[in-house]
Amino acid sequence: MNSDNPTTPENVVLLSDEKATLEILTKSLLGLWETVNNLTRLRPTKRERYRVTIFGSARVDPSHWVYGAVRDVAAELTRLGCDIVTGGGPGLMQAANEGVKLADPDGLLQKSIGIRVELPFEQDVNAFVTDAFEHKTFFTRLHHFVLVSDAFIVCPGGIGTVLETLMVWQLLQVRHLHDTPLILAGHFWDGLLDWASGQMLKPDIPLVSPSDLKIPQVLTDGPSIVQAIRDHHAAWQRKQV
Repeated sequence: MNSDNPTTPENVVLLSDEKATLEILTKSLLGLWETVNNLTRLRPTKRERYRVTIFGSARVDPSHWVYGAVRDVAAELTRLGCDIVTGGGPGLMQAANEGVKLADPDGLLQKSIGIRVELPFEQDVNAFVTDAFEHKTFFTRLHHFVLVSDAFIVCPGGIGTVLETLMVWQLLQVRHLHDTPLILAGHFWDGLLDWASGQMLKPDIPLVSPSDLKIPQVLTDGPSIVQAIRDHHAAWQRKQV
């Protein structure tokens, strides 16, 4: 590698050797990813806290009825004994974190968690978050959601919410996630499911299995969402004994 420079030891790569330098950087970065993947395989023997992640738009005003509905669902889940996890921003993320405050004003029972990503146009973490985590990239942030969540509730949202939904859906499809409810809240998501069914299950070129499209559970009101989480939470509790 360094035959053109006899004074340089064989195991040393000069920065002027662009190809060799790039090779070392590439192998090192891939090695770091492997290390991270191995570390994230570790799980506690018992989980002390059941965590529900609530995804939703950052753009919904607190005066909108959807904001109040999300806040009230989060409050009920807090009373049930669930930690609430959001993206930590405004809109429906704030509504969910506010629900924790509503149900547990002194912060003695459950946690209100925000997992943030740095964006130039979005505000800081909302005022109702008690435990905040910051990420530089969407990729590590999405991974964080997956690692800490026992259930997902997806409220109306834009491109970011769709990204989060499809990521969780795909992980459930390939069984990298197991026994994790993915609840789509309301009729907002009907169009997405209709499109997936109509386009991905065409007889001439089926792109998914019919069972894949049954992974998300569509629930249209707060009480049914709370009941679904209540049932899963009870099953989770039995496993912790």
